[in-house]
Amino acid sequence: MKAITFDTFGGPEVLHVADVPMPDPGPRQVRIRVHASGVNPVDATIRSGAMQALIPTTLPAIPGIDVAGVVDAVGEAVTDVAVGEPVVGWADAPAGSYAEYALSSHVAPIPTGLSFADAATLPTAGETARRGLDLLGVRAGETVVIHGASGSVGAIAVQLAVARGATVIGTASEDNQDYVRSLGAVPMPYGEGLVDRIRASFPQVDAVFDAAGKGALPDSIALRGGTDRIVTIADPAARELGVTFSAGTPKDWSTDDLAGLAEQAARGELTTAVAGTYPLERAAEAQRLSQGRHAHGKLVLIP
Repeated sequence: MKAITFDTFGGPEVLHVADVPMPDPGPRQVRIRVHASGVNPVDATIRSGAMQALIPTTLPAIPGIDVAGVVDAVGEAVTDVAVGEPVVGWADAPAGSYAEYALSSHVAPIPTGLSFADAATLPTAGETARRGLDLLGVRAGETVVIHGASGSVGAIAVQLAVARGATVIGTASEDNQDYVRSLGAVPMPYGEGLVDRIRASFPQVDAVFDAAGKGALPDSIALRGGTDRIVTIADPAARELGVTFSAGTPKDWSTDDLAGLAEQAARGELTTAVAGTYPLERAAEAQRLSQGRHAHGKLVLIP
């Protein structure tokens, strides 16, 4: 089968197309004929080698975590999904989802009305958004700042926080203010004077979720008056500033939660955003754009 691989750690240029053996599903695994693979910023950090301490990667490797497609084969003890069913989930290591076929032991059904590309935006972004809000303990009546509100994680976090009854201030670029507003947040542009702009309308901020990783932590600490109830998923300066850094693991993957998000998206209750689709051959370009965190939503590879 055709897949994107990398034989050495480095920049996007190390990604290339290769012919690799078709994977066979093991116990409790399904093989998926991939129709869409979500591109996440973490894919680039794994490719660069920066995540070796947390996510050891044996080379050569196929990148990619989020996968949507049709079940092609099932392994032993798989009873909840059958060949031919459309599913979305997380690709099992060591092989990833940037390929024509992928293996997964964590899948949820794709409901009627939800495209493969839209489904592929949900696994990692949805889990990360929910984890961040749970760590912060966001509840009704509170005011929450979400940095990077127009990105794949931020956009879902905004909607989930609003659904909990919170007032959400979503920071984003000038070009994405209308989009953030459409998600239910009060949009706020990045840049100098952010703290004063927020305080002018919201004197109390109860929690801050940084999904951007663009140096927003000092402003976040100023808004909170300390480091309590601030979580970042993207800023490595968190440790030296005393802020909680949250990185997900497969233990955090919930197929029930993913199925719920997929149902909400299919009913139009949750907005998904595909920032662009690319063939596998352009995986390097897609990763480069995703790593820059300027995409409005999630980039998706289509084999």
